[in-house]
Amino acid sequence: MAPEIRIVVVDDHTLFRRGVVALLAREPRLRVVGEASDANEASRVVALHRPDVILLDNHLPGVRGVDAVSALRNAVPGVRVVMLTVSEDAADLGAALRAGASGYLLKSCDATQLASAIERAHRGEAVISPEMTSKLADAFAAPPAAATPASLAVTVLSPRERQVATAVARGASNKEIARELKIAEATVKIHIASILRKLDLDSRVGIAVYASERGWREEGE
Repeated sequence: MAPEIRIVVVDDHTLFRRGVVALLAREPRLRVVGEASDANEASRVVALHRPDVILLDNHLPGVRGVDAVSALRNAVPGVRVVMLTVSEDAADLGAALRAGASGYLLKSCDATQLASAIERAHRGEAVISPEMTSKLADAFAAPPAAATPASLAVTVLSPRERQVATAVARGASNKEIARELKIAEATVKIHIASILRKLDLDSRVGIAVYASERGWREEGE
C-alpha cells in the first residue's frame, strides 16, 4: 500500500477550509495534518507538521499566498506547494510558478480533480487547472532576451523531447503523454529526465514554464 500523503490547508475562509478537509478525509491515502488561515500561521504549522503537500490560497490577509511560496518551501525542503485559489489572473499564475509552486488550481475544481492533483504534485508533476493552461504563455510574456546557455539549450532537444515538453506545458500526466504519443510511460519518464538535464531545470513546472514562454502549445509546433 502506498504511503499516505500529509497535507496542510491554508485558507482564511474557515468554511471553505473545513470543506476541503472534509473532502480529503474521504481519500484513504490523503491526510490533512494541519490548517492555517494566514501566511504567518502557515509557516508555524508547516514547520511543526512537515507536510508533503501544502494547499495554499492566494488571497490571504497580510501576505499574499504567492509571496509566501518560497518561505514555505524553504521551511520544509521537498514540500510541494499547490495554489488553490479563485484568481484566474495570469500574473498570479506566473508569480506562483516562478516562486516554485508545483501547481495552480482553481477552487471550482471538484473533489476528484483535487485529490488527483495532490497525488500528481506529490509525484513531482506540474498540476494546472485546464482553465489556466492557455494563460501560461501570458504569465511569462516578456520581450525576447539575449541568448543564454539555457535559451540555446532548446536546440539540443530531439523532436520527441519537444513533444513531451509541449504536453507537460499543457498539464498532461505521464500516462496521458504516453497514450497521446503512443509510447511507454517509462519512456516518457526517460524523456523528461533528459529534458531536465539538457535545459538545466529541476522540475516539471520548469519544463512547463520553459515551453510556455516559447509558445509551445500544440504537439509538433
